Amino acid sequence: MIDGSSAPPPGPPAASTAAPPDRVRQTAREFEAVLLGQMFKPMMETVATNTGFDGGQAEEMMRGLLAEELGRAVAVRGGIGLAPAVADQIMKLQEGRGDGR
Repeated sequence: MIDGSSAPPPGPPAASTAAPPDRVRQTAREFEAVLLGQMFKPMMETVATNTGFDGGQAEEMMRGLLAEELGRAVAVRGGIGLAPAVADQIMKLQEGRGDGR
């Protein structure tokens, strides 16, 4: 029998929208890798390539990819310390504390 005083049965628990900490750390590391790659690009453009032993047009085409890969390699090996700060901010935003407290 159903009477008007009973509460509805509990539904399934709400799914959490927060990313797991491992995924947050990976995202922060990828962000740092992209940033480092962007920093390496102008540095690599200043290297002289007309030494007679350069890679010619192919080297020019691949320089951007090399800068990205260098950024990724540096980030994987600890980077410049940016990834932990980015991960912390991502976690704060997910917790609804986007105000920095």
